[in-house]
Amino acid sequence: MEKSFFGKFKYDGPDQADGIVYNSVKVYGWPKTIVLGLQHIVAMSGATIIVPILVAGYFVGIGAKVSTALFFAGVATLFFQLVTFAKVPIFLGSSFAFLGGYQAVANMTNGQFATLSMEEKFQYASGGVVVAGLMYLVLALLMKLAGTKRVMKYLPPTVTGPIVVCIGASLFGSAFDNYSQNWILATIAAALIVIFNVRGKGIIKIIPILMSAVISYAIAVVMHLLGFTNADGSAIINTAAINGASLIGPPSIIKPMWELNSTITMVVCALPAMVEHIGDINAVSIAAKRSFTKFPGLHRTLLGDGAGTSIAGIFGGFPNTSYGENTGVVAITKNADPRGHRIAAYGAIILGCSPLISAAIGTIPTAIIGGISLALYGMISIIGFRNLIENKTDFMNERNLWVAVFIIAFGIGVTYRYPNGIAIPHTTISLSGLALASIIGILLNAILNVWSKSGRDLEKRNYGDDAYADANRGIALSSLKKD
Repeated sequence: MEKSFFGKFKYDGPDQADGIVYNSVKVYGWPKTIVLGLQHIVAMSGATIIVPILVAGYFVGIGAKVSTALFFAGVATLFFQLVTFAKVPIFLGSSFAFLGGYQAVANMTNGQFATLSMEEKFQYASGGVVVAGLMYLVLALLMKLAGTKRVMKYLPPTVTGPIVVCIGASLFGSAFDNYSQNWILATIAAALIVIFNVRGKGIIKIIPILMSAVISYAIAVVMHLLGFTNADGSAIINTAAINGASLIGPPSIIKPMWELNSTITMVVCALPAMVEHIGDINAVSIAAKRSFTKFPGLHRTLLGDGAGTSIAGIFGGFPNTSYGENTGVVAITKNADPRGHRIAAYGAIILGCSPLISAAIGTIPTAIIGGISLALYGMISIIGFRNLIENKTDFMNERNLWVAVFIIAFGIGVTYRYPNGIAIPHTTISLSGLALASIIGILLNAILNVWSKSGRDLEKRNYGDDAYADANRGIALSSLKKD
């Protein structure tokens, strides 16, 4: 490896080895390389566009900022490639881990939030996204100075698994609100995700969300033309937003604002998102048969991911995360050349500059979003349980048991009983159920680690002992399986 910074961008390894392609231009040529890049656009698009649509459902009236999400996903991916010397085959797309935070901010009615418009609340949520991205930089520095294994001892699956469970569970209420708009359409959308994921082949298997949205929308169009309406009598499809939308134009930009309550709520969401990132880097290392945790290192991948999130937040974009969907493409195609991911990034930027496309996507019926989101939120919670299972977490160990008990109790209980969060006496701070559960879990884990007799036996294994278990620490919907 050349010593100069710029030299590290030069590829000096084999074009292909162990059945994996590392230089697709040399092996396939540019035409096929571009096609492989377009495939990554398909893989990332479903989840990336769903996040701003779901968020628009929380902040009623702001509109689905799909073009903004696509544009800054592309920008974040290119920045990530720069920071990691263009070595890691990763695409950064909209993160589901922050949905609970967005919903919590949208529902805030305490203090100054009592009189704020939804657009102003979204500005405060965006400010929280900027700070959340900076938390990645803190963890990246700790990884560099203290080492990965030492840092991950404070984030064992006993803590991160239940937090991920709470992220999904806290969103079920909003999913059913949307679902009830049109039970037929919502059920079709949810069922199609299951069908394509279980019976689909090749690329279809890893884009069940996108396939469900497209086919459900086609069915909705037919129902609309036949005169069917939603349960409340409203039209199934509303095309008003398309009128006057231009084909080409800049993405929607919103100036972020900062306030302590909303910032804390969004920052806490960065914890499972960072763990998700670490899991995805392990997953893509397995798929590519190269240890990206060693070079360029987790400190660089975290730096690229966090900076991309902060950059997006500054302009009112959405937090980004490494995508398991695109890792699934790497595993299926056996092509680990990051060129495909950079082509996808350029494609996302181009799509982000079309307000018409954004408006058209925004016409997807609320019921379809309800069906899709119900499946997604359920999957998020299940992956939290998978986190615990894959890492062989022992709940006969009282320490593990009580950490998980209190995380789930506060994460779900507070969200249900106090949707606006719990106000801390003598301050203007209120903590959401997710924020409070995360803080309690991390502190209780650290205390019992020292105090309890079983404290040194954190789990059956530590981070780094089993790469496949590490790859399942996050919440990405990756199709990667252990051989």
